Amino acid sequence: MDHSQLVANIRHKRSVLCVGLDTDISKIPRHLLNVEDPVFAFNKAIIDATKDYTVAYKINTAFYEAQGIPGWVSLSKTLDYIPKDIFTIADAKRGDIGNTAEQYARTFFYTYPFDSVTVAPYMGSDSVQPFLQFTGKWAIVLGLTSNAGSADFQLQDCGDELLYEKVLRTVAEWGNAHNLMFVIGATRQEELRHVRSLLPDHFFLVPGVGTQGGDVDTVCANAMNKDAGILINVSRGIIYAGAGEDFTALAGKAAKQYQQQMSAYL
Repeated sequence: MDHSQLVANIRHKRSVLCVGLDTDISKIPRHLLNVEDPVFAFNKAIIDATKDYTVAYKINTAFYEAQGIPGWVSLSKTLDYIPKDIFTIADAKRGDIGNTAEQYARTFFYTYPFDSVTVAPYMGSDSVQPFLQFTGKWAIVLGLTSNAGSADFQLQDCGDELLYEKVLRTVAEWGNAHNLMFVIGATRQEELRHVRSLLPDHFFLVPGVGTQGGDVDTVCANAMNKDAGILINVSRGIIYAGAGEDFTALAGKAAKQYQQQMSAYL
């Protein structure tokens, strides 16, 4: 999905919601454990309940890789089921170089045809550039994250700037606003505004809303640009809104509430 298609869908749905399918088999409703593929059955129901309110789905590959071959089967079936007009993210956080990076790019752009994949930039340009060679595909590079450990490196001085600022500025030169996004944590109000000033045109994938303490209004007020420019990820707050037979209705209700908040800014 290219930049114009993503922006058009955001404006059509009046939403920047990304639903995180971080599906933990130990947390899905018990009645689904009796079906052939409980993870896919859960994801399918969540997608049906939320697809009218979301513009992106993020599949955290760790939850599927942990299940071995059956997990990859569930991932593939889930990806195939997502409507083709909704942006897809492989949250895989790959970060290697050379031929290895090229194979990771092929994995998530060809074998499993996601629109985008999250990438760790620690090894430099040759760990990111292989993901930027595919038309209509995106690398979503870790920039400023919302976890407590982010201070260990990201907020350390690096000459006359912080390390995360150097990463954002440098990586932005390797691609453009049509094939690069950045992960920017939602719990940092002042940093959201600052990062937007550093990168006025790029999209941000913004985790941390809901369970981690971030909120929609703060993100939209401080990080939106003329094209919206953000995808706000919510995982547990939607997919685990309910644990019983009515889990789909509660997930849909939660997604709609987020969409309605977002619509005021679009």
